[in-house]
Amino acid sequence: MNNHPKSVTNSLKKGPVMFIMILGAFIATLNQTLMSVATPELMVEFKITAATAQWLTTGYMLVNGVLIPITAYLMQRFSTRQLFQASMIIFLAGTIVSAVATGFPLLLTGRMIQAAGAGIIMPLLTNVILTIFPPEKRGAAMGMVGLAIIFAPAIGPTIAGYIIEHYKWETMFYGMIPFAVIVIGLGFIYLRNVSEPINTKLDILSVVLSTIGFGALLYGFSRAGSLGWSDVEVISTIAAGILALGLFSWKQLKSQNPLLDLRSFKYSMFSLTTIINIAVTMVMYADMMLLPLYLQNVRGYSAIESGLLLLPGALIMGFLMPVTGKLFDRFGAKWLAVIGMIITIATTMGFTNLTDSTSYLDLVLMSTGRRIGMALMMMPLQTAGLNQLPQQLNAHGTAISNTIRQVAGAVGTSLLITVMSDRTKTHLQDLIPTAAAKGLNQAQLIKEATIQGINDAYLVIIGIGLVGLLLSLFIKKVKQAADLESKAHSKKVAAKTLSTN
Repeated sequence: MNNHPKSVTNSLKKGPVMFIMILGAFIATLNQTLMSVATPELMVEFKITAATAQWLTTGYMLVNGVLIPITAYLMQRFSTRQLFQASMIIFLAGTIVSAVATGFPLLLTGRMIQAAGAGIIMPLLTNVILTIFPPEKRGAAMGMVGLAIIFAPAIGPTIAGYIIEHYKWETMFYGMIPFAVIVIGLGFIYLRNVSEPINTKLDILSVVLSTIGFGALLYGFSRAGSLGWSDVEVISTIAAGILALGLFSWKQLKSQNPLLDLRSFKYSMFSLTTIINIAVTMVMYADMMLLPLYLQNVRGYSAIESGLLLLPGALIMGFLMPVTGKLFDRFGAKWLAVIGMIITIATTMGFTNLTDSTSYLDLVLMSTGRRIGMALMMMPLQTAGLNQLPQQLNAHGTAISNTIRQVAGAVGTSLLITVMSDRTKTHLQDLIPTAAAKGLNQAQLIKEATIQGINDAYLVIIGIGLVGLLLSLFIKKVKQAADLESKAHSKKVAAKTLSTN
């Protein structure tokens, strides 16, 4: 990727560029978290089932997952300013469509348009950081991004719960419109380009294979949670996704100008931290999905109470992000990742013994502990891997990292739902023979079986966390690799010298 000369990058006012782009990323992230709490209200409003309403989240995730691999090309083809402004305008258009939607199909269309804009923003922001900050200062910069990105999900469920309780659901989207307009306006005034676009040709076949591959894979995994892993639709879509991704990978390795440069995986720390991030993403989804399910469906807490329980941990996590960024710049990622994973595993153990009387305070403390552990390792892990890549692979490494996290999120969600559902059925069968002796009615049986099923799902989370902990011990502090062209030139010079001698 061609960048401005160093003198231009050094003279760039980083503050305004970072502020505008982080604000855009904050709004996009906030938008993602609002919908989960609003789903029950929308089911009543549009007279739809939970499986249909879930497409407001699944559809959003699908568009994101399909679009992210193409962002590497977009970041090369268009300037920072062009791409950011276009993504925010697309996001604004989707928000307006969602706000005026009178039926579910139009609301879903609006959400998917929003996702098309939001999917570009995070990879673009990460790439800008890699371009304008030297490796030794990237941790602090990524920490500031983490503060914004974690703060959004922290307040999202609480805001959504309040709006749904006091206003119509459309208010969530109408309230977002002025913020999107402000970001677009600030972008026109203050945003500067940090990279020069290069006129690369779009590989249409790679786009088609990428879309089919990631789209089918994400769809299959998201459906596995509700249909089960043995369902024909699930098996066929996952198989089609794997086949398309196999062909896509082969084409990228053969291409002179790949859509997604898989040579990034030649760098050991990038490969290792990417694998660890898969485990971290799956571990993170436990709080985001299992805990609200336990709180609202089993314990009967309201949406606001559920959101408020997650709030302290999310706020602490957000404020810790800049601190861990600075610690990363000084000490590297290894011990931050190891300590973070140990804290996360230790506090997750408390969730393997949930009952119908576990206190609200205990849940707050355990959830907050998990978030502290996550804060120590999330951004350092991603930054450590990207720091090793040569400058020209930054856009590709960022796109690969974000795509794999998206897929890991889908796999993690469906895996946990499947474990919880299957174990709930098993526990229910085990409890039925002793139900009469214990004086349990059917509702109490189902409740007890569900709690035990959730406990088992948290056990799986601990297992995934232990794998991540083991791999974290192999992290090393490495320097940024030289550009691939420079390496090739050095080899040619060396070969020529040898032949002359």
